[in-house]
Amino acid sequence: MAATKSYTVVLDAGHGGKDPGAVGRFSQEKNLNLALALEVGRLLKKQYPDVNVVYTRSTDVFIPLQERADIANKNNADLFISIHTNASENKASKGVETFILGNEKAEKNLDVAMRENAVMKLEADYKTTYQGFDPNSIDSYIMFELMQNNFMDQSLQFATQVQKHFVGHLNRSDRGVQQASFWVLLKTACPSILFEMGFISNPEEERYLNADSTMNKMAVALVKAFGVYTHRQEMKKVEAPSKEETKPAEKPKTEVKPAKKAEPVTYYGVQICASRNPLNQSDPKLKGIRCECRKVGDWYKYYAIITTDRNKAGEKQKELKKLFPDCWVSKWTEE
Repeated sequence: MAATKSYTVVLDAGHGGKDPGAVGRFSQEKNLNLALALEVGRLLKKQYPDVNVVYTRSTDVFIPLQERADIANKNNADLFISIHTNASENKASKGVETFILGNEKAEKNLDVAMRENAVMKLEADYKTTYQGFDPNSIDSYIMFELMQNNFMDQSLQFATQVQKHFVGHLNRSDRGVQQASFWVLLKTACPSILFEMGFISNPEEERYLNADSTMNKMAVALVKAFGVYTHRQEMKKVEAPSKEETKPAEKPKTEVKPAKKAEPVTYYGVQICASRNPLNQSDPKLKGIRCECRKVGDWYKYYAIITTDRNKAGEKQKELKKLFPDCWVSKWTEE
């Protein structure tokens, strides 16, 4: 990851102090959330020393919802991770799920949003702080439909990586990436997720979440997801067309025809991955797709297609989306 000291990650351990969150047979959500947040922060500082790690809380204290978002915004956060533990009346419910802000399945996830937003009622005069919002009123959630989230794509990309790493590396049950109306996600001005690490109401999962090695394993998965996400964000910046490429061509001021010379050719490639080292065609990262490779700087970039036809590249990108959800169309010009 080409991180700089300006890259800030805010780790938000949900609940705390007088707000225990969900309660299991022998443990409380607030303590599990804090344990994971601290371990993720420790590993981030160790593996990415240039990343600034900020905690909304590092001890067992109560932090209002709005203040959590304010901490992220005051620190100019580049990524906000709110860590929680799930609960359900169905004791068999299990697995991990990651939420981003949205209304697509708001009704389905309304109970989860209401439970997490309800913590604001522990604050004095919460209706003034939260502009009349009532976490228990369905009518209040209409306001979320009027809000636009400028960071939805990036939030979705990170949430997808979190689910992949927990399911693929830790063999956890996959409840998927969901959308819901969380106040803390609405008010953070950066890509943000709310991660539910498991069900404290499920006796088996409660034992798992409280096992000695579990927090480290989960923190490793989150940090790996962070590494993949930030690397892809950096690669997309490198591949973004320059201002010169996007500037419309100026019309000639005279009708004098210049001498003929070789015209530059614009190419479009559907990039599926990049590597510091060359890959064999049999490499699992390519998933059986025959690729063309270009070396750009220190990177070997792999394209499922290279063409001068922008539409053809777009069609190929759509075709590959299921195999490579994060593939994108790159553009470059050669003489």
